Amino acid sequence: DAARRLFHAGVPIVGTLAERYLLTRYISDLRALPALRFHPRCFYRERPGAPRETWPAMLAAVTSLDGTITGVHRTWLARDGSAKAPLTTPRRSMGQLMGHGVRFGDVTDVMAAGEGIETMLALRCLLPTMPMVAALSAAHLAALVLEPGLRRIYIARDNDEAGHQTSSTLAARAIAAGIDALPLTPRLGDFNDDLRLLDRVDLAGALRGQLAPEDIGRLAFASVP
Repeated sequence: DAARRLFHAGVPIVGTLAERYLLTRYISDLRALPALRFHPRCFYRERPGAPRETWPAMLAAVTSLDGTITGVHRTWLARDGSAKAPLTTPRRSMGQLMGHGVRFGDVTDVMAAGEGIETMLALRCLLPTMPMVAALSAAHLAALVLEPGLRRIYIARDNDEAGHQTSSTLAARAIAAGIDALPLTPRLGDFNDDLRLLDRVDLAGALRGQLAPEDIGRLAFASVP
């Protein structure tokens, strides 16, 4: 209930410091993102008993398959939106997270899933019509509840040991449920690193080569310079 109240106290991100922050991460496609909101004065405590501070924050709704808000993820921001806030833990979640995620788009039979919000938003900049879910951590990604009727899941894995292990775990679960599972592998640490540091034309080509042939025609790629 506290997570729901906090999320609904926020405002849409367009024109806010949350939009400015995402632009610094090269995430520019901010259309149709009802899962994200902005709160100008979100409470923060460094530890129990510490003084309560207020910082601007990007809020992300964590939802179950039926759209019920089960939790909220907070990214506290610098007061000018130029970066994360200079706090010990500028990212925290509250509520019931296991099996759920931050959802971008409505899933039919094909979707992508990964760990971080910015990782999945970066991927969405290249594949804007692909429904996506950010599970918020490797452990939560491995335990993600899969949509009924899902035919194929693309697993956007982080390029580290935990990312590879999580990808294998989720893929095994999907295959056991009769769902095709394919990895999407970044060239650098994650897809937000790729988006910020690499050429978008090359990235789009690399992603095209990782999709199932039947999905290439149905999934629109973003126009790139």
